[in-house]
Amino acid sequence: MTTAPTPPAIPPGFAPFPAGGPYMDINGPLYLRRQGSDVRFGLRVQQRHVNPMGNLHGGMMASFCDMLLPLSVHYQSAALENRFLPTISLQIDYLAPAPLGCWLEGTAQLLRATRSMVFAQGLVTADGVPCARASGVFKIGPQHAPDLAGSAAV
Repeated sequence: MTTAPTPPAIPPGFAPFPAGGPYMDINGPLYLRRQGSDVRFGLRVQQRHVNPMGNLHGGMMASFCDMLLPLSVHYQSAALENRFLPTISLQIDYLAPAPLGCWLEGTAQLLRATRSMVFAQGLVTADGVPCARASGVFKIGPQHAPDLAGSAAV
């Protein structure tokens, strides 16, 4: 009798990040590491995340980036911490494949916030190799409960 291989460990300092609603509950799990102003999101690429070539599906990368940018903004601006930030525009440059089993890690920065819009950009790596660059525009929406973005859990 053979047993399934043990999945690689989640890197130290990362904890499960329950955010994104039912969609990310199914497609995650996302992980968060926060050390002062350094906020990083992560995802272990699993079989259900890959395309027929065994690399992260582009749609899953888009979902990851669509969570990375606005959630990072929540940690960079007290004024936006509890605001829903629906996506208006999301651009992704796919730089390299993210193979099955790799650790996907993203960082992002708030570029500018106006009265009604947020502009952010980010970089995603696969086991330390840049694999995607993203930028987005987000509408500043209504306030929400602090735990919707997961910020209360950290």
